[in-house]
Amino acid sequence: MTEQDAQRVSKMIEDNNIQIIDLKFNDLPGLWQHFSITPRQMTNVDDLANSIWVDGIGFDGSSIRGFQMIQESDMILIPDPSTARIDPVMKLPTLSLICDIMDPLSREPYTRDPRFVARKAEEYVKSSSVTEADTIFIGPELEFFIFDDIRFGQNEHSGYYYVDSVEGAWNTGREENPNLGYKPRFKEGYFPVPPHDSLQDIRSEMIIEMEKVGITIEVHHHEVATAGQCEIDMRFDTLLTMADQVLWYKYIVKNVARRHNKVATFMPKPLFDDNGSGMHTHQSLWKDGKPLFYDKDGYAGTSQLCRWYIGGLLKHGRSLMAFCAPTTNSYKRLVPGYEAPVNLVYSARNRSAAARIPMYTEQPHAKRIEFRPPDTAANPYLAFAAMLMAGLDGIENKIDPGDPVDRNTYELSAEEAAKIPTVPSSLDEALEALEQDHQYLLKGGVFTQDVIDVWIDYKRTAEIDPIRLRPHPWEFHLYFDV
Repeated sequence: MTEQDAQRVSKMIEDNNIQIIDLKFNDLPGLWQHFSITPRQMTNVDDLANSIWVDGIGFDGSSIRGFQMIQESDMILIPDPSTARIDPVMKLPTLSLICDIMDPLSREPYTRDPRFVARKAEEYVKSSSVTEADTIFIGPELEFFIFDDIRFGQNEHSGYYYVDSVEGAWNTGREENPNLGYKPRFKEGYFPVPPHDSLQDIRSEMIIEMEKVGITIEVHHHEVATAGQCEIDMRFDTLLTMADQVLWYKYIVKNVARRHNKVATFMPKPLFDDNGSGMHTHQSLWKDGKPLFYDKDGYAGTSQLCRWYIGGLLKHGRSLMAFCAPTTNSYKRLVPGYEAPVNLVYSARNRSAAARIPMYTEQPHAKRIEFRPPDTAANPYLAFAAMLMAGLDGIENKIDPGDPVDRNTYELSAEEAAKIPTVPSSLDEALEALEQDHQYLLKGGVFTQDVIDVWIDYKRTAEIDPIRLRPHPWEFHLYFDV
């Protein structure tokens, strides 16, 4: 942090008549939190050493999921000036800053700050002797649904959910005064033009707002499922920057949908019997501006380094899911038949493999691997860092990913399928895998043991147990008459 950084933010405040400063940070599961202050606290930089840029601003860490106990609740936010953006959502002119979290006693970065984990992962790439890389590029593809109505609830004697969309295939017979049809059939939403695609203008509005905060958009379109499934793809960027952008992306998608009296969700599997929402994550290592994953003579144009990286992702695939598919609902998506890759194999072009090598072009700079099991419920800071550490472990230990599987893995015989490792079938399995296999995450101090322990405990006590203890509506269908 320099005086020049602070003055640059002060100039943004003055030039844009900013009236509110919004300070954002990430809780452990992955949701943005915030509070707001007046611009005066950011523009008074005559004494930088005693300003908010250095001293930070306090908050109650015990009220944030996965953070502190009440007896140790005081924490500090330090704004990152490089993240200053004009907030495209707020009505009043508002400047948003993403913050890092500090312990007030040690004045050290907080180990459970997801952004700190991502920052350490980037630094590990540069400092590690495992590879000569100096940069990791990440390019996630986020999918989401836009619904017109969502209701849910559960108490001691009832439980239900109800989602609806004007696009829902189940609404072809509904009285809509008039019903105009053009509702994408199940698994046929990829990707007809309007009027089937009723969300074109809303997605276009979303990408315009994303571009305002510095996100470069490559494409947007309707996705496979009925009922408003969408995808907006960002251009790849470095790990920490991309994780920041994912949080901006979700924030903008949700708020633009709300402008139109609709609701967006990144829940991985909100609909039964149709595709869920994934976050296929493209990854590549570079050195001095040159790609390290390309070799024209290698399988699908990949280098040996790339294949070792894939080997690491596949070897640690089961434990990775604890961070990459981190909800009980994630495992309703990770089932065969809905384009969700459950088999821990790799291939070129094959979307049924967990690790895919895109073949759209032979350009060296485009050579990358796409890891397909992650979903949009993941905390991007933790998920991206975990995948990187798995890949680097593959390089360090020269892990052979085996032979590529260039067949539809959903059509293998039972005997063939039994030989192929798969992702876990539940969050509980994924957490058990993480307990048994996490040493690769601890290298370089990127993840710390307390982060892993708290993650496992939180997921079990706050998510798995509450769901396990409650009757499911389908259980009444199956068992009420026993």
